[in-house]
Amino acid sequence: MSTDRVEFWFGEGFSGLHPLLQRLHRQGGVLEGEVELATGAGLAGWLGRRLAGKLGIPLGARRVPLRVDIHCDESGLHWNRRFAGSAPLVSLFRPVGHWPDGHWEECTGALRLALKVDTRDGGWRWVPIAAWVRGIRVPLALLPRTTAYKRIEGGHYHFYVGFSLPGLGELFSYSGGLELLPAGTAGGA
Repeated sequence: MSTDRVEFWFGEGFSGLHPLLQRLHRQGGVLEGEVELATGAGLAGWLGRRLAGKLGIPLGARRVPLRVDIHCDESGLHWNRRFAGSAPLVSLFRPVGHWPDGHWEECTGALRLALKVDTRDGGWRWVPIAAWVRGIRVPLALLPRTTAYKRIEGGHYHFYVGFSLPGLGELFSYSGGLELLPAGTAGGA
């Protein structure tokens, strides 16, 4: 079940995703393009820059290249991101149950998130429902709010990932449109 893990989790709901998102999650692939980095102002910006630094995301420029290697194996769905040649930001997603009642658990470093999936308009929006830091359950209200989605716009894989805090606003976000590299030209990430 390694290469069809996402399709198996969605079941009939898989057909609700845009065909390009279906193909990406059936076959895997490498996405590349430029992304825009943004931080908030004042204290929110300071916190956002610290968060970006902990994730290994360079903030020296407003736009940077991003490469994302997406593939499935027996351990789960892998998203390996590399911003401007920096160290990879690695996430492993494991399915729990099945869509629409199930969720995915994302592990990125010491953080583990339980994420429901909203497939409105053929896209894929992550909806956090639980969190753990170093294995200890943490109320979502104590963590920055996360907004994350991917969808197809004009044949491009468009995505947005943002973090905010109530009362402070946006801490940090990255977004952009990426192209799927043709098979055999992806090279090493």
